[in-house]
Amino acid sequence: MIRRLIALLVLVWGLGFAVFALTLPRPIGDQQTDAIVVLTGGAGRLDRGLDLLARHRAERLFVSGTDRTVRKKELAVRTGRPLALFDCCVDLGKESVDTRSNATETSKWLEAHHYRSARLITTDWHMPRAHSDLNRALKGHDILIVPDAIRSHPGFMTLFTEYNKYVLRLVAAPFGY
Repeated sequence: MIRRLIALLVLVWGLGFAVFALTLPRPIGDQQTDAIVVLTGGAGRLDRGLDLLARHRAERLFVSGTDRTVRKKELAVRTGRPLALFDCCVDLGKESVDTRSNATETSKWLEAHHYRSARLITTDWHMPRAHSDLNRALKGHDILIVPDAIRSHPGFMTLFTEYNKYVLRLVAAPFGY
């Protein structure tokens, strides 16, 4: 009986992994939102957010998880964008250190600005966990989160590690972890 239960769990885990790997989120179009949220840590994320902001697809952009030493002027130079864009419309979040604290930091920012919708930008393999954590942090608030994934070509180990983190978060979340 225990062997069958273990075999069933392994089968469910394996099928879940296959679905996770084969159905990674994709980028979306130019849908208008009140805000754009970029989670740091992956190529193309900030550029995507800045492109959308420059095209007026949202009022403001929040970059969650920036290093405490990073300044807007440095980002403007590095991205080749005008400092005026950063000064008027970009906020840097410097309190988060992981996906879960990104969600907490972002939810506080969205609530403080009274936004009703936000585009979440992160890498495709990271989106399921980031989107889930942010929705959990926003529980009780009527804020629409629109996932906008940056396409990547993750290897097996990246997918394997991220899938296990995602499953663990889903299992632990109801217990407050």
